[in-house]
Amino acid sequence: MHSLVIRRAVPAEYGRIGELTVSAYVDGGFLSLEDSYVVQLRDAASRAQGAQLLVADVDGEVAASVAITDYGGPYAEVSEPGELEFRMLAVAPDYQGRGIARQMVRHIIALAQAREDIHAVTLCSLTSMTAAHALYRSEGFVEVPERDFILDLPEKKARFPFFIRKV
Repeated sequence: MHSLVIRRAVPAEYGRIGELTVSAYVDGGFLSLEDSYVVQLRDAASRAQGAQLLVADVDGEVAASVAITDYGGPYAEVSEPGELEFRMLAVAPDYQGRGIARQMVRHIIALAQAREDIHAVTLCSLTSMTAAHALYRSEGFVEVPERDFILDLPEKKARFPFFIRKV
C-alpha cells in the first residue's frame, strides 16, 4: 500500500463516494441496481449531513468510505446509548483486498476508545457479506442475534446480523 489517510470527506468527493459505495454493494453481488437501498448508498451528501462521513484516501484517490453515527442520530439504526455505530463501509472494487476496510474499522475503534461516553462500536450487515463478517470477528466484534436489525417493509423483508465490540 502506498499512502493511506483516513479523514473526513469533503463535498467535492460525495459523487465519488456514492458511486464507489454502490459499486461495492452491486459489483460485489450483495444488491441489484434495482434495490431501493441503492438510492441511499448513492446519496453521500445526506450521509455527510446526518453522520460523520470518512474516506480512506490512497495517494489522493478516495478508495473507501464509511458513515459513523452516535445513538439517536439520523443514521443510527442499531446503536443504543453509549454505542458508536458505523454504516455503509465500502471499499471501491479496484482497492479491495488491500486491507483498507481493516484500517477503517481500526480507525473507528480508536475514535470510540478516545471518547469517554462510548463503551462499544456497533453495526449490522447484509447476511451475504461473509468476508466482512470475518473481518469484524477478527477485530473483536461478536454477533448478538437478539439485536439483529429486522427490515419489515411491504416490498422487502430481511434480517441483518448485528455485531458489537466493547471498547
